[in-house]
Amino acid sequence: MTEVPQHVTIIMDGNGRWARKQGKQRLFGHKEGVESVRACLEFAVEKGIRYLSVFAFSEENWNRPEEEVSGLMALMFKSVLNEEKTFMRNNVRFRVIGDVSRLKPDLLRVIRGLEERTAANTGTTLIVMLSYSGKWDITQAAQRYAQDALAAQREAREPAPLTEENFATYLSTAGIPDPDLMIRTSGEQRISNYMLWQCAYTEFYYTDVLWPDFRKNEFARALEAFSTRDRRYGKIK
Repeated sequence: MTEVPQHVTIIMDGNGRWARKQGKQRLFGHKEGVESVRACLEFAVEKGIRYLSVFAFSEENWNRPEEEVSGLMALMFKSVLNEEKTFMRNNVRFRVIGDVSRLKPDLLRVIRGLEERTAANTGTTLIVMLSYSGKWDITQAAQRYAQDALAAQREAREPAPLTEENFATYLSTAGIPDPDLMIRTSGEQRISNYMLWQCAYTEFYYTDVLWPDFRKNEFARALEAFSTRDRRYGKIK
């Protein structure tokens, strides 16, 4: 029986290459990639995976051509509006994590609205990492801890000890278990500044399949590979 991880995260790579193979513009690949997100979410719900996170847009992606960035943001806006019924029907909670200060107000408004309306759902949580980077996450956590420590000093209180467990509560993913499995598509084998703290003991699975072609069968293969891993966390079994 295939072991089901609690949290699966996916670096969705290869949309542009897939589009070029079809003789289309890059945005066409991103649109088809949305279908893969939908298929993977359905699979996660079927398998009882509690958390599915997807790396939709990195902090570095803001440096892409303005036309592509605008197209991606418009696609995100449309997807948020279109998926609410599906989320509610499947008891899915929706969250966005990242430096949302860079998002346009209208996009942020629809994101926050959908987060609020799905907050009571108790099934799979879909986490979209948007304008996110691992270094940003660690940096903002350190800044927040320092602010709290200074506040404690001003109030003549002992600051909270700086332990790994306490520091993790300042990360943007606080309250979310670290990923058990990280999948990266398109043959690339790097972490690309993604969840640097959270993936310390994550199992990595790389596939040559381009993201728009990654559907339920490919997801099942990743879970099968995960079930064969011996996760010792530095211990001896």
